[in-house]
Amino acid sequence: MDARAKTGVSIRSATKRYGALTALDDVSLDIAPGEFVSLLGPSGSGKTTLLGILGGFVQPTSGSVWVGERDITFAPPHKRDIGIVFQNYALFPHMTVGENVAFSLRARREPKSTWAKRVADALAMVELNGYESRGIHQLSGGQKQRVALARAMVFQPQLILMDEPLSALDKQLRETMQIELRRLHRQLGATIVNVTHDQREALTMSDRVAVLKDGRLVQIDTPERLYDRPCDAFVASFIGEATMLNVTRAGDDAVRLGDTVLRTAHPLPRGEKLLLAVQTEKLVIDGENHHANANRLSCRVTEVLYQGESLRVFAALADGTAISLRQPGSHEARKRIPAPGASMTVALDPQDTIVVSA
Repeated sequence: MDARAKTGVSIRSATKRYGALTALDDVSLDIAPGEFVSLLGPSGSGKTTLLGILGGFVQPTSGSVWVGERDITFAPPHKRDIGIVFQNYALFPHMTVGENVAFSLRARREPKSTWAKRVADALAMVELNGYESRGIHQLSGGQKQRVALARAMVFQPQLILMDEPLSALDKQLRETMQIELRRLHRQLGATIVNVTHDQREALTMSDRVAVLKDGRLVQIDTPERLYDRPCDAFVASFIGEATMLNVTRAGDDAVRLGDTVLRTAHPLPRGEKLLLAVQTEKLVIDGENHHANANRLSCRVTEVLYQGESLRVFAALADGTAISLRQPGSHEARKRIPAPGASMTVALDPQDTIVVSA
């Protein structure tokens, strides 16, 4: 059997140029059937261009796109059997919820006798049972998002594309919908490709995350490996909250930061210019419960910011280098944080000592 037949989506050397501008540069990516992959990157990284090529709205300058055994590189959008959820939902305000969801079936000329049941099933899946006759103007932002999802799922597509589907929602609803989308994905078993610029959203919802920069694919990995083992300084600084510090090699498994030698449990990258990616959640105020082989840094507290569920502690090393750490917002944890101006020691486990090439 052709290897492509085993792959949900296969993108091969996709490149898109607009005159002298290269929006996407030789990107290859295989997405397994039923996998949830997020395309993550800053503005101009190429993630929306790549989604457009998958959806048929953008034709690649070179390269190919396969869904299963089908070469869909130049197939029009309506011939691709792809469900799409847009950033602004793209719902028809003059139609009811049921009519909006049925639009996908109408466009594909599905038998009208099947519409009612399929619409009801799709709405039940997104927990909007009985909403068929409601007007779009009667819905909240979260409900509109669910209707857009139901419309994308009603014809049971092989692939669902989502373009920043949660960006219009407020923070609390966005986080709730992230969990809901994850649940729906498990229930559907569909292959989903999601575009986002929100790192937390990508890590929460995805089986794997593809990080793009300047039109190129930098790293694709599971959320855990992407966070714990970034391949370079860009990924390390883009994922989560990390302070990048210049260090020098001090052996096969250690680096020197000022006068302090820090050991790492991971192979050091090649090259002489190295950076230590100090992630705020991995630094902890030293205490009796920390292992003897933990790396330790002496510093002086400069500022403490209360942020509700956590506190951001800013500090300076002996040479003035700024670092920061995030501590739980519990009363007990807050008691352990020294006042600004006081000295403290912070611990960093060798497993959490991440060194990348500069």
